[in-house]
Amino acid sequence: MKRPRQITIKDIARELKISVATVSRALRNAYDVSKSTRRKVLAKAKEMNYRANYNATALASNQSHNIAVILPTITNYYFSTVITGIQKVAYENNYNIIFYVTGESEERELSIIKSLSLSSIDGLLVSVTSESRNARQFKRIMDSGIPLVFFDRAAEIKGSSKVVQNDYEGAYLAVEHLIENGYQKIALIGGAENLSFSRERLRGYKDALKNHQLPVIKERIIHSAFNQNSGYEDTRRLLKLNDQIDAIFAVNDRKAVGAILALKESGIRVGAEVGVVGFTNDPIAAIVSPGLTTVEEPALEIGMKSCELLLKQITKKRTSPEVLVLQGTLIVRHSAIRG
Repeated sequence: MKRPRQITIKDIARELKISVATVSRALRNAYDVSKSTRRKVLAKAKEMNYRANYNATALASNQSHNIAVILPTITNYYFSTVITGIQKVAYENNYNIIFYVTGESEERELSIIKSLSLSSIDGLLVSVTSESRNARQFKRIMDSGIPLVFFDRAAEIKGSSKVVQNDYEGAYLAVEHLIENGYQKIALIGGAENLSFSRERLRGYKDALKNHQLPVIKERIIHSAFNQNSGYEDTRRLLKLNDQIDAIFAVNDRKAVGAILALKESGIRVGAEVGVVGFTNDPIAAIVSPGLTTVEEPALEIGMKSCELLLKQITKKRTSPEVLVLQGTLIVRHSAIRG
């Protein structure tokens, strides 16, 4: 049986009576093609059941249509939602995604960076591990001409592009909410101190206390891992302080749930006696009892915006570094309400 002939960009150009070069640029979403022309080309390509030959395209344009994504995990709610945003934009623009998961291991992260085949990718999206000290390695990739955008967790490299949330403001809102609800002895159970977003949330915590004339007490600040068990252990440690705390701001919802479990185990009423606020708005925040007050992170938008920014750098010859800071939203439930 004879196989049907594959539709090419020449066929689309012939139907629309435009040049092959214009069709090619429209399919690649090049900056010098108008939106109306691109819409017409995409509609005709769909109508004619056009399928891009990426092997041929890669040879002709020196592009692979592959994006590599390096991130700490894919199993928690936040990163799985970010991935959904990345996939949406990448697939709409005919890019494939290659995922690399570090498992929060600096050694694994470094191994991935060293083994990357830069000739087989057009760009790189990165969220560094909590242990990461590999800024130099990422800088080397950028210097080689490969577009790179950090999302959520960024290495501190001058001139790098990144998409993050306003961690300072989110933390400030969380702690201020606790203060407005009558809590005064507020502890922080944070994450790795070397990460910029951890430092920003710490800064927001401290400024909220200072601006409401409350003391910042070193013993009430604990840094550890980002998981539920760490939140549990951190809270047990806080409960042993002579100066009893009356509220906890957790760097993420997993740690906040750990805190709630530790408080309940100690016979302490969450909210009524010790308030708890998290950060993420993981689905578990609405299920745990009492419902967890938290700062909702714009995870889907972070994924979409970071991929859009990377594709912009891939398709345009000259781009300047960009830093996009997205806003979070305080979601009020009962874990931080007295009574």
